Amino acid sequence: MATASMSKRRQQGGDETAVRERILEAAFAAFMKTGYATTSTLEIATRARVSKRELYALVGNKQEMLIACISERAKRLDVPADLPVLRDRETLAQVLTSFGTKLVREISDPTVIAVFRLAIAEVVQAPEVARVLNSIGRETSRAALRKIMTLAQASGLLTGRPAELAEQFAGLLWRDLMVSLLLGVAERPNPREIAGRARDAAAAFLQLHPLPKDGPTLT
Repeated sequence: MATASMSKRRQQGGDETAVRERILEAAFAAFMKTGYATTSTLEIATRARVSKRELYALVGNKQEMLIACISERAKRLDVPADLPVLRDRETLAQVLTSFGTKLVREISDPTVIAVFRLAIAEVVQAPEVARVLNSIGRETSRAALRKIMTLAQASGLLTGRPAELAEQFAGLLWRDLMVSLLLGVAERPNPREIAGRARDAAAAFLQLHPLPKDGPTLT
């Protein structure tokens, strides 16, 4: 009896997860098509084939849907749990190249660019879109870079403020690509181009920041 009850709860939990994902997909599609400010919860519920009551119970209001949509994507920009120990500059270069590749690959995705365009288009009618994108989406990648720089600094591989170092690396990585993508005057770089961009940014960054005199030597 208890086993059957537990199995039923698991099934219900799985069903709720699937419905929640469907709601978020419907919300995102509606935001992209008609704009955040003008999209109603009824439209989202209709697209997701759920009742408004179910929509609010599983996700929440429209702003909570927006936060959930951006948060799910932002999780991909966290520092990997298996980040290697930064013992030398070669490893640091590899980590910066790897993370830089992931950063450009994820953010240059047409879906993500569409969210940035939405935030710009809605800045007057719905400024919360830009606020959420900045505080959750952009801050995730900035925090990840700051963490890498902090670890490199703790290992004696870099000097300077982690936030400033992270901003500098990001500038070398993106250059004017983001603006070009937002304007639609450049195509998304292919995997080889993305990897090359990240590698060049890491090399340029480390050249600007020579190994501190009292830092570890290359191995």
